[in-house]
Amino acid sequence: MSKKRAVVSLGHEALGYTTTEQWDAVRITAKALADLVEADYQLIITHSNGRQVSMIHKAMTELRRVYIDYTPAPMCVCSAMSQGYVGYDIQNALRAELLSRGISKTVSTILTQVTVDPYDEAFYEPTKVIGRYMSKEDAETEIKKGNYVIENPGKGFRRVVAAPKPIDIVEIDAIRTLAEADQVVIACGGGGIPVIEQNHALKGASAVIEKDSIAGKLAGDLLADELIILTGVPCVYKNFDTPNQEPLHALTVSEAKELLSQGQFGEGTMLPKIEASIAYLEKKPAGSVLITSLKTVADAIKGKSGTIITV
Repeated sequence: MSKKRAVVSLGHEALGYTTTEQWDAVRITAKALADLVEADYQLIITHSNGRQVSMIHKAMTELRRVYIDYTPAPMCVCSAMSQGYVGYDIQNALRAELLSRGISKTVSTILTQVTVDPYDEAFYEPTKVIGRYMSKEDAETEIKKGNYVIENPGKGFRRVVAAPKPIDIVEIDAIRTLAEADQVVIACGGGGIPVIEQNHALKGASAVIEKDSIAGKLAGDLLADELIILTGVPCVYKNFDTPNQEPLHALTVSEAKELLSQGQFGEGTMLPKIEASIAYLEKKPAGSVLITSLKTVADAIKGKSGTIITV
């Protein structure tokens, strides 16, 4: 296949924060993705779901409070719901944008499960905050159910869940088959639905998977030519958000590791993106990573913006 295969990771900016904002945001996102298709990229798209899964979890919890006969949806189900409706919006917006440019191409969303280790240390120290603020009484109820909560002074309590490392992408063969057929594929949304394998059955885990981590794994498993991470800044910076902030337009893996050791990258922002980049390039040394913003990606693929990471 002569086309350049790329895994594209979409951040929060590409989706908005509410259902209405998402509808507007994905039409803008679709233009940037269509630019990549026109530049002869074969795309596999993954995306964040933090706002969306939190909203779904909150809604299902509140439904249970109002209607006692309803069963609260577990995190794995909330994750599946978010994959479905985010993928639905992206695939329809992208299909419409491609057709407006005279490009007839199937865009498909695959409901994707990702296995995790039940003994992953993340399950013992959950860090991902989700859902609504709760009263002390509601928090105590969650604790009795075996869930973790944290207190935000003055606001209340919120639930926290684990963020384990991904092991295997269950539907990887289906993703690969569609990609090889030159279809646009949306997969592993929100990091994938975390599942634990038990006697050949898959059981949903009360967790979320870091979407940058799964993007790196997805690109590595597919041996993609490029991993494109779209975020809120046009490139990677050294000394970010300080008076001596310095844009980094090119990095090697060894240089990235050195900057990691210096603590240059924020834990909830650029750090997981750099770690995902390194993981991918260690599996596909001939590949490259582009980190840039949605607004600048068209220039970035021409070498006019962004940060390129290579071996």
